[in-house]
Order: sequence, then C-alpha cells, then structure tokens
Amino acid sequence: MDNRAFDGISKYDDEEAQQDIDKIRNAETVSSIDSFTTPSTERSSIPVLLPGRRRSSVFGIYNLPVLEEDEEDDLIYKVEDVPPWYMCLFLGFQHYLEMIGASIACPFLLTPALCMDDDDPNRANIISTLIFMSGIITILQSHVGTRLPIVQGGSFSFLVPTLAIMNLPQWKCPPANVMAGMSPEEKTELWQVRMREIQGAIICASMFQVVFALTGVIGFVTKFLTPLTVAPAITLIGLSLFKNVTVQVSKNCIVAFAMIGLLILFSQHFKNFGISKPCGKDKEKKKTFPIFQVFPVLLALGIVWGACIILTVTDVLPKGDPARSDSKIRILHGAPWFRIPYPFQWGWPTVSVGAVFGVLCGVLTATIESIGDYYACAMISKMGVPPQHAISRGIFIEGFGCVLSGIVGSGNGSTSYSNNIGTITVTKVASRRVILFGGIIMIVLGLVGKAGAIFIGIPDPVLGGLFCYIFPLIMAVGIGTLSEICLESSRNIFIVSFSIFAGLAVSQWAEGNPEAVQTGSLAVDSIIQILLSTGMFVAGMTGFILDNTISGSPEERGLSQRIQAKQSHRDKRNPSYDLPYVTALIERFSIFKLLPISPTFTKIRGCRLPFCRRGKPSPNSSLNSSYDS
Repeated sequence: MDNRAFDGISKYDDEEAQQDIDKIRNAETVSSIDSFTTPSTERSSIPVLLPGRRRSSVFGIYNLPVLEEDEEDDLIYKVEDVPPWYMCLFLGFQHYLEMIGASIACPFLLTPALCMDDDDPNRANIISTLIFMSGIITILQSHVGTRLPIVQGGSFSFLVPTLAIMNLPQWKCPPANVMAGMSPEEKTELWQVRMREIQGAIICASMFQVVFALTGVIGFVTKFLTPLTVAPAITLIGLSLFKNVTVQVSKNCIVAFAMIGLLILFSQHFKNFGISKPCGKDKEKKKTFPIFQVFPVLLALGIVWGACIILTVTDVLPKGDPARSDSKIRILHGAPWFRIPYPFQWGWPTVSVGAVFGVLCGVLTATIESIGDYYACAMISKMGVPPQHAISRGIFIEGFGCVLSGIVGSGNGSTSYSNNIGTITVTKVASRRVILFGGIIMIVLGLVGKAGAIFIGIPDPVLGGLFCYIFPLIMAVGIGTLSEICLESSRNIFIVSFSIFAGLAVSQWAEGNPEAVQTGSLAVDSIIQILLSTGMFVAGMTGFILDNTISGSPEERGLSQRIQAKQSHRDKRNPSYDLPYVTALIERFSIFKLLPISPTFTKIRGCRLPFCRRGKPSPNSSLNSSYDS
C-alpha cells in the first residue's frame, strides 16, 4: 500500500488512534485512499462525529464509530457476499431506522411553508412518498449506480432553497384568520399549488445533475472548489434553519430540553458503553455493541416520546399543549392504511426560472457531498477507490432519482447518508443484499400510510430538540472540512469568516426585505431574491470568488496534498463496480468508451473542452478532479 495516500492527514491525538492508522497502513487488503472525498451533511443524514477511526475526506478528516477494542478490519460480509435472509432483514431494518430520523425532518419543516394545517392528513402522505422514493433510489444506487452499499434519503441541501422560494411574497401563507375561513378544498389547493412549484424546480434543476454526470462536467466544476468554498456553504445549511428550530422548541421548552439532554448524554457521555452480544462465536461474545453510539437518536426519541404519551394519558399536559401525543391525532385517523404514490399526485408541476436556479444551488451542494460519501463507503467496504465511471453513474442515479421524486411529489431531492455508512463500520456487514432489503423495507413502509402518520405525529417540541442536535452537527461537518487548509493563514481565516458572515447577513436581509429587488422584470427579481435568500449560496459563492481571486500558495489552500495523492494513485479496474449482466455487452461496442457512466469509459480523444484536456495538474488549480485518469 502506498503510504502517500495518507499525506496531509493530521497527527492523531492519542496512541490508540496512532496504532489504528499504522494497522491500516500495513493492511494489504486496504486500497489507497484518494484525497478526493468530502463529508456529507445528511448525512442521515446525521454525521457521525464521534471518537474512533478517522477517515480521509476531500477537505480533512472526521470520525466514524468503531466497536470497543475492535481494530480488526475484516468484514463479516463483504459487498458481494449474501448473508442469511434473517440477518439481511434485521440489518436492513436498522438502516431504515438510521435514515428515518433525518428524513422526517425535511417534510416536517417543509409543510408549514406550504401553508398546511398541523393536523392535515396529507402531511403523512408526503412523508410516505419521500420514504417510498428513498427506497427506490437506494436500490438503484446500490445495484446500478455506484454499486456501493449506500443509502439514499431526503436532503437538507434541497430544503434550504425550497424554504427561500416559499418566502417570496407570492408564496407566503395568508393570515391565520383568512385560512380559518377557507373550506377544506381551498386549503388543499393552497398548499398543492406551492408543492407543484417545488416539483417543477426539483425536476428541472435535477436534470442539470443528470447532464453533468453524462458529460463529465462535474469533474471540471469540482476543480474550482476548495474547502474555502465548500465549508461556508455546508455550515450555512445548519445555520439557515435555526429560526425553524427555535419555533418548535418554544412550544414546550421543558420537553425540548429533555430531548436535547438525552441526545447529548447518549451520544457523548455514554458512547463507550455497550451491551454484550447474545450470540456468535466466543470471541465475538466478548465484544460489546455500542448501542448508545449507534442509536442515540432512536433511544432518546423513544424515551421522550413515551414520556409525552404518559403525560398525555394522565392529563399532566393540558389540552392544546403541542407536546401532547394526541395533538396530531387527526393525521393518524385520516391517513389511509395503504396508499401508492403516483406521478403528479398533487397536479401538474409548474416551472419558474427563479425557483429552478434556487434549487440548482442545492443540487450542486448535494452532489459534492455525495461524492465524498462514495469514497468513504468504498474505503469502509474495502472496494478500493471508486473509478470515475462509478462516480459519474452514482451522480447520474441521484439526479435521475431526484427527477422521479419531483414527478411523484415528495417535495425534496435525494442524497447519500453518511450515518448509514458509519453503521457498516459497527456491524462489519457491507453486503449489497442488506441494502437491497433496507430499500425494500422503505418501499413497503412508504406504502403504509399509517406508518408515515406515526412519524409525522411526533410532538413538535420533541422534534425541535432533535433538530437542535442534528443541525449543529451539519455545521460541524462544514467546519471540519477546513482541516486540510492552513488555518494559521490570515488569508484563509478572512475568507472563511467573511463568507459565513456574508451568508448570514445577506440572507437575513433578503428575507426581511422581499420586495427590495426591483429590476423591472418579475422573473429576474425572483431569481435574485431566491439566491440572496439562500444563505449557503451566498456563503459558498463569496468563498469561491475570494479564494480564486486572492493570491495564496498551494499549501495555504490545501492543494499540495491532493496533487501528491493524485500522482500516487491511478484507477484500477474492480469488477464489483461494473454493471451486472450488461458489462460484457458494453465492452463489445467502442462507442460506450465515450460515455462517462460506462464501465469502459476512457478520456475522449480530441476533445477540446476543459474537462477533457490531458496534462499535469496545476498547483494553482483547485480540486483535482476524480475524473482524471
């Protein structure tokens, strides 16, 4: 193994961690880690920021959980292995539970912006649609896309620009007294017309993602992105949602703080506690399963929600208190037992240029996040560095899945979940068959309307406390990307701090002055207003401009490490990344060598586009593309 793949990784803080990296360096079965990986914000989409093995990222390192005293890198089941059906069922359901925590956050924060009543049964239909589509995209990604054991789910990168769109004057909700006088049919049309606007924006913006993957443009775009661009953008995803969180927390501060306290207790103080394994070999029984480290959200949610149920039954919580478990009982009663999401179920989508540009910002951010997850998942699954055709195909499937989600009407796009990748580290099971079972479970439960109603019926203060835990972790992922650059440089400190401040200040000003932009064209006004209201766009664009215009050495910008890793690694053919059943047929036709998503893809000879050019990487260029061979 080439140790240069670890160049630039910071020194570990303790001897145990140093032994960990030494073992990885000496392991013959572990492939070199390419530097082009990036942390994800969903990261569930909950990123795992816990002590344990650190993984390389495009902009630094962050942590993944490990079993107590378990530093053996042997997987129980590798990607191509097929575990027993009962193990696939159990582990697949675990992946479902891992992704559901963040997935419910997207429709929960979206539906109020759509002007839906808190107890509208259609809220359950929206979350069921999102889970249903997540299952379909997960199966496509793991078997056709990257072919890695990776889970897809709702994305906060899509949620932030969507809320900015709904903040435009024409989409703001009418006053409460006006809505109270509306008929049920009028209320339905009120939120569906907004949903159709979001659908159209997601469909059109995601088509760009599809085109980027099919043409290889994404490799060219990422060359200009450094941590100084991505860190402010990701950080603003978490910061932009603080107002939505405080509204939910203020409904019952005691319940919300109890949720926050348990989440901190389980994920930080109890993370090293585990339970003994009831079955397995003698050696396996001696190891403990870190239940608090793997399931802090589910444990805290179950305890606090259960307490709310008890306090509701005993009438300790007064009638009308949002923390009561029966505050949204109408959703559970009104949701159907069985419902199949279908295309254009909310009506035909509408398209506006401003909304498309706004969601396109989320598409680009989600794309960069997912590429990093591909590399992280490949490392943990011992698949070797993903080849360029697998990366392109993964982005293609995500874009295609987002288009399908827009057509069906989930109200959100799709991205890879890093928390589920961390689960593989704990279970030692990277089987693709497990992900298939997990996707099937998502599809099945997405068809059960009552299941979606149960999750959407979680009291608002409980979810408010959950969001206080999730969104700071998203910010931490953004800040963590800066570990690759020189933070002693006044240049870098200025760019990062100014970009974050500009993202906050400009977005808040735009939200407070929705009619300040007056160019004479309604379409242009909408585009500018949406972009300025999207904090992650303002922060990312500010960082991009400053980083590429203010002079700085490659060492300052964190480029030297990537150039060394790029020169030390060349893609190796791994048949596990090839498309099943059709690869042999594809190899017979040379025309497929021109298609970036094809397993036989090679550089297009004679192509004069920037992303097709050969040559040595320039030390002044930004991110070295993973598409360069």
